[in-house]
Amino acid sequence: MYYYMCPYQYYVNVPMPQYSRHPVQWTIPQDVEYANRFCHRQSSNGIVERKDYGSKPYVVNIEDAAKQNSTFRTALWTGDHLQVTLMSINVGEDIGLEIHPAVDQFLRIEEGQGIVQMGDTQDNLTFVERVFDDYAIMVPAGKWHNLTNTGNKPLKLYTIYAPPEHPFDTVHQTKAEAMAVEENHG
Repeated sequence: MYYYMCPYQYYVNVPMPQYSRHPVQWTIPQDVEYANRFCHRQSSNGIVERKDYGSKPYVVNIEDAAKQNSTFRTALWTGDHLQVTLMSINVGEDIGLEIHPAVDQFLRIEEGQGIVQMGDTQDNLTFVERVFDDYAIMVPAGKWHNLTNTGNKPLKLYTIYAPPEHPFDTVHQTKAEAMAVEENHG
């Protein structure tokens, strides 16, 4: 097992025929240079820089990035077929009842607790579940849904849209800002 010199320790599993040690043909300086080209950069104080990295190769400790995020919504990576956004929902607030007619959505709670609701119509949310740290939520396209923070600290999560839902480099500091932008753009 050889570790890359990234802020996070990624390793390569080297095939080991007959459970014996197998020499690796790569040299460590090349491995480090290759890994650092695509590895997410952190500042010296461990803060993950949050910006949209577009459709370039990108690696990040998503748990750290989500927990450090303090904006309502920040696009972290927007490709042609997928988008990853970070979200922080304040105590007592929610994402807002919404539907994505042609977009499947995945949400993962990294910190906090809440209630997720889903249904076929906005006034009939028959699916209700409590969610906590490490829970994943899958929202099919065309399903009304909402996520409400029921805890005593901000709900930290990331969400994946397929295909992308928001414009490249989207940053909404607050829910009010996000709602105003969505209202203006239909």
